[in-house]
Amino acid sequence: MTDRISPDELERLLAAKSVRLLDVRRPADRAAAGGGIPGAEWRSPEEAEAWAHELAPDKPVVIYCVRGGSVSAAVHATLTAKGCDVRILDGGLAAWEAHRGKG
Repeated sequence: MTDRISPDELERLLAAKSVRLLDVRRPADRAAAGGGIPGAEWRSPEEAEAWAHELAPDKPVVIYCVRGGSVSAAVHATLTAKGCDVRILDGGLAAWEAHRGKG
């Protein structure tokens, strides 16, 4: 696996229940857009250092922000430095919604 996955790949992983999905949008972005991907747990991107220990090292994690850019990249860097198996949803929530026909 690479560090980024497509919405198609995420859909397969979610169907197999083989990944933990984290919404790491900034609070303001989350409040403005609402919603998110069903089953995702929200975690503050600014506090990734503090919650990284909650992630099981044996279960892959997929994170997403609004567009899969700088917020996801920063959280990815923090989590991988802590030894987590983490991927970024390429294109973020926008790509997921487009993939699901909502965008």
